[in-house]
Amino acid sequence: MNAGMFGEDGRPIGYTVIGGKRVHPLNRADAAGNFYLKPNGVFFGTGGQWQVLSTAAFADSVHKRPGFATQSGPMLVIGGQLHPQIAPDGPSRKIRNGVGVDAAGRAHFVISEAPISFGKLARYYRDVIKAPNALFLDGTVSQLWDPATKRMDSGPPLGPLVVVERVAARHGS
Repeated sequence: MNAGMFGEDGRPIGYTVIGGKRVHPLNRADAAGNFYLKPNGVFFGTGGQWQVLSTAAFADSVHKRPGFATQSGPMLVIGGQLHPQIAPDGPSRKIRNGVGVDAAGRAHFVISEAPISFGKLARYYRDVIKAPNALFLDGTVSQLWDPATKRMDSGPPLGPLVVVERVAARHGS
């Protein structure tokens, strides 16, 4: 699925790390649009250890480059609380996607099947997944390819993507 905001050229506008290589620096700018609704945040990890932090918390506490990272915004859930500027069920309805990390450290990527509000997606992360922190990834061009369920969305071109794959366990190693 798509993994965050991108510019006209399809390149990410926020912090992006792929395979330990920084593709785009941390973006702390102020501007219009969902990405800039503070706090925004970063989903990141190395070796299967995942986290979601606000951009400010990431900048203050993460001093070693992760193996993977994507910055987007706004945060949906911050420390178990809904983002203060997201209405419980505002009028904007879109197919939306996000990522949150539960207490066991598992990343949960969620994409709606029908148009929903920011508030509904945020409450799902807080109340169902029980993710203390969750990050909005996109809502205008949210798309998913999931071969297991035969879902293959189409739409406008996407920028950054996240691909989750299952790696078979090695036997006898």
